[in-house]
Amino acid sequence: MSTLSRREFLFTSSAAAAGTFAAAGLTHADEAEEIEETAQSGLVTGQPKPLGYKAIPGFLSAEQITPHYTAHYGGALRGYTAADAELQTRISAGRAISSSVYGAITRSRTSKGNSVLLHELYFDGLAEKPNVPSPEIIAAIEKRFGSIDRWVEDFKASASAAAGWAILAFHPLNGNLYNLVSDEHAMGVLWMSTPLLVIDVYEHAYYVDYQNRKAEYISKFTQHIDWRAVNQRYRKVRSSV
Repeated sequence: MSTLSRREFLFTSSAAAAGTFAAAGLTHADEAEEIEETAQSGLVTGQPKPLGYKAIPGFLSAEQITPHYTAHYGGALRGYTAADAELQTRISAGRAISSSVYGAITRSRTSKGNSVLLHELYFDGLAEKPNVPSPEIIAAIEKRFGSIDRWVEDFKASASAAAGWAILAFHPLNGNLYNLVSDEHAMGVLWMSTPLLVIDVYEHAYYVDYQNRKAEYISKFTQHIDWRAVNQRYRKVRSSV
């Protein structure tokens, strides 16, 4: 894999180009802008969370995003809702249920629910235009991985190895960051960890635009990360430790 330079990683922002990124941090507008994620989640409202874009020029077309959002994310939400309602109905009615049926419905609810959340984290973590990570998350990444370049390469390696998802997560017990590999919605979980950044690497996430060029899709993803969302997720989880 080719190395992504620090300058490229910072998306050639004006602050980075001037060599003042670390000192300058985010603008006041970025700091003030709150990206509310949890209140609009489909697990809360029962409806798909609205997308803030139809396409991401240079990365994902509307033809790629639309079926991903409606069929895969929307389908996961419908599956979760149905499984949860079925279990609740049986519990409320006191109806007997075999262990095999109960296990199948419960596993489906867990898998579909995780799919809903991972899709929301993925879509919310993409930006049409470049923005920059906060000094805090930069420091945490460099402390854990040694440098931005090494984190990017490890994240890309995780995404390349994954059949479903790669996740940058923070663990509150030891304060460490982890790049996690998940091959299915309910696999690859590090309990108690909080996802900060998610990439969907199922073929449905990129095949319309990239066919079998998974590596190209992953590389372009790193250039369209919405660091405002990552910054906010990191601030929230750090404040709760």
